[in-house]
Amino acid sequence: MAKQSVSVSLITLGDPNTLTGGYRYHRRMAELAPRNGARLRFASFPERRFPLAARDADDVWRTVRDQEPDVVALDSIAAGFLATSRTWPDAPVAAVLHQPPGGIDHGPLRTRVQAALDRAVYRRVSRIIVASEHLAEELARQGFRDTVVVPPGCDVAAVSDEPPTDVRGDNRAALLCVANWLPRKGICELLDAVALLPEGAARLHLVGDEHADPAYRTAVLRRLNRDELIGRVVRHGRLPGDEVARLYRDCDIFVLPSTREPYGTVYGEAMAAGLPVVGWRAGNLPHLARHDREGRHAEVGDVPALAAELRTLIDDAGLRARLGAAARERALTFPTWEDSARTFFATLREII
Repeated sequence: MAKQSVSVSLITLGDPNTLTGGYRYHRRMAELAPRNGARLRFASFPERRFPLAARDADDVWRTVRDQEPDVVALDSIAAGFLATSRTWPDAPVAAVLHQPPGGIDHGPLRTRVQAALDRAVYRRVSRIIVASEHLAEELARQGFRDTVVVPPGCDVAAVSDEPPTDVRGDNRAALLCVANWLPRKGICELLDAVALLPEGAARLHLVGDEHADPAYRTAVLRRLNRDELIGRVVRHGRLPGDEVARLYRDCDIFVLPSTREPYGTVYGEAMAAGLPVVGWRAGNLPHLARHDREGRHAEVGDVPALAAELRTLIDDAGLRARLGAAARERALTFPTWEDSARTFFATLREII
């Protein structure tokens, strides 16, 4: 095999096939690398209790050295583990951030410690790539202003021409939420909001990994057992891309009340499918779907307001259609995965 023009080693944590947005981003870059004259290979820290994975830094650097890369890409999920490493590659390093320093979904103590470690590493890299304008703004507030925004693509898997499925049942609208069961995703608050809707208003479809956080899974299941929700929620668990695309096509409204979404790939996918999106006025959502233009926002934690926004769209099919059409039009301005890969690899070439 002829040597690729650019060899990239991407340092991450655990299994690159993990089903979250950041891992998916890197898999897509690896898949699209050959079209951009590149080859991308992974070097992973083993998943250990924080910060024990730092002990494996030398092994990770050894893997990178064996790959002989022209440039190293460092996933933000693994950055802190290299803060105390005495080793640093001869090749330039670019950090690829899908989360702010300190990460997300952690307690306050770990967040503070990891933030300090992450920032120490980011001061050593040649370039910082971030996944959203929202994340770029957060980095700028912490002193990292020279960032390159390379968002995920918003492609949706192709859907067959088979007839639509009955996702509404006896209800006026079908709601779709695509998210792993994690506290910041707001699944519990969403269920509380759906419970406030009148009977026959909507059926909610939940797609995502239900085992991502055992304690939170228990809280979600407890809410699902309430009388107000019996028969009104369909759990799909993890689904392949074509089945998720079918739900995007057949449902009426996308809702994800996430408190902290650095990008929100599923928002973009829902918009590309022509769905109005509903969520908290937080994270990157206001950058993607503007209130009353492509979606509706409620203040974080205001469950009655979230229910009211949902009911407005459920009761007004014309408004749903208008916001959905605007969402699809705006999604056409978002980059595809091909666009993002071109920018990603062009940025890496700049620092070689």
